[in-house]
Amino acid sequence: MKKLTFRETIFVASMLFGMFFGAGNLIFPVSMGQMAGRNMWQAAAGFLVTGVGLPLLSVAALGISRENGLQGLASRVGKKFGIFFTCALYLTIGPFFATPRCASVSFTVGIERILPANAVSGSGYMLWQAAFSFLFFAVVLFFSLRPGEIMTWIGKVLNPVFLVMLGILVLRALSAPMGTPGDMVPESAYESGAFFTGLLEGYNTMDALAGLAFGIVVIDVIRGLGVKEPGQIARGTVKAGIFSSLLMAVIYLLVTLVGAQSRGQLETAPNGGEALAQIADYYFGGAGMLILAVLVTVACLKTAIGLTTSCSETFCAMFPGGPGYRTWAVGFATLSFLTANLGLDAIIAYAVPVLMFLYPLAIVLVLLTLCGKWFDNDGTVLRWTLGFTGVAAMVDFLRTLPEGTKEFLHISGVTELAETWIPLAGQGLGWVLPAGIGLVIGLLIRRKKQRKAAG
Repeated sequence: MKKLTFRETIFVASMLFGMFFGAGNLIFPVSMGQMAGRNMWQAAAGFLVTGVGLPLLSVAALGISRENGLQGLASRVGKKFGIFFTCALYLTIGPFFATPRCASVSFTVGIERILPANAVSGSGYMLWQAAFSFLFFAVVLFFSLRPGEIMTWIGKVLNPVFLVMLGILVLRALSAPMGTPGDMVPESAYESGAFFTGLLEGYNTMDALAGLAFGIVVIDVIRGLGVKEPGQIARGTVKAGIFSSLLMAVIYLLVTLVGAQSRGQLETAPNGGEALAQIADYYFGGAGMLILAVLVTVACLKTAIGLTTSCSETFCAMFPGGPGYRTWAVGFATLSFLTANLGLDAIIAYAVPVLMFLYPLAIVLVLLTLCGKWFDNDGTVLRWTLGFTGVAAMVDFLRTLPEGTKEFLHISGVTELAETWIPLAGQGLGWVLPAGIGLVIGLLIRRKKQRKAAG
């Protein structure tokens, strides 16, 4: 019976880390470090829960379930829910939000800063952005059309390049710190609620959702290495998830520390991209902008390839009578290109509400899968728990819509009332209590059915 060797496990883990770790994974922790100041460790602890712990649990849940992908896992709740949740999750981390964000962040944080100032002013900015986005997704499509080689391209080529460039920047910053985090005053929500603010900041990486999505790629790669027995595939998936999560945790902590230290010489930047640019310029001058451009572009490129590949494979499997893999890949790359040119601010503004809706459903589905042996993965328990979670998550979705949209829909009063009456709603965790209530109801109904059947 074929098992993954240690070397193969490391390569699979490297591929998984490469797909997980995009530019957003750099931008959010460095900004968090700057704003959290001396409370950076509490903020980092919260960030690690959602930015590392949840992705690991997502990969583990998919491996332990022995399902072939997210649809099989979600269909335990019901066939219609399986299709809805799978489509919603993949479109969110695919062509609607996460994949276009890869191109937008690459251009805004990296490429734009090495172009002449007059080239990116006025209409020139949109032309350069469109041209870069086209080239970016052409490269993404080239690699995505070769899914059998994804471990080689991401795990053995792009990921080492990314780690080298990141290592240059981080090691230089740590060897000559700009200041001491303990001397930096926390700002905004990090002053009194650093842990919960960091917890919600980890949502923005979208990695818990990506963990469910990338599972199908990991499983296919492990099968391609000759592992066929479901138990060994599950073990290999979990091991790869653990190794990749440990690497992510180390990098998150280091980047957060660099961000906190930078407050000794720099003002708090409006966003993480600006913070990274300032730090790179401080230590390396003009060469720092080139290092940053390569770092961010490679980070985004490998994530976009992983997302496009997993989306295409999933939709191809979900609709076997529909278009083939190549058609889905071309379609997703094209749609991502069009969305990317709406601009980074527009993408982020509407990504947050969608994440506030999908994340609770994903978290509860993962936890129920991991604990499923205690209630035999009973559909009644799953449906009641996720049903209550979904209602509360919809409130969070409405609550975090852009202000203009809330005013247009006339829902501001409803969302304010929800924050007042639903426990933890103000912290973005208003779904916790409803999920618990749904779980209890589901377990009671299951127990009643068991007694009725026994009697």
